[in-house]
Amino acid sequence: MITEVNDKTFNREIGNDESVVVADFWAPWCGPCRMVSPIIDQLAKELGTKVKFVKINVDSSPTLARKFRISSVPTIIIFKKGKLKKL
Repeated sequence: MITEVNDKTFNREIGNDESVVVADFWAPWCGPCRMVSPIIDQLAKELGTKVKFVKINVDSSPTLARKFRISSVPTIIIFKKGKLKKL
């Protein structure tokens, strides 16, 4: 299952989550986002018990887009225990 997250629900869905969270920053007008989406969906089905997947629409969540310096979409970010993981 993939959870939609926005500026208001981020802390509840990611900030306090103890597990690994994969966040897909996307936009509805983004062609590459539509190409990546089925892959994210499949990964969520396969890993859904071990990893939490969320989608963040950068158009409707501009505060999060600025906070994580999203300059292009799609952008995938991994969080662990609510903290951004540097890869």
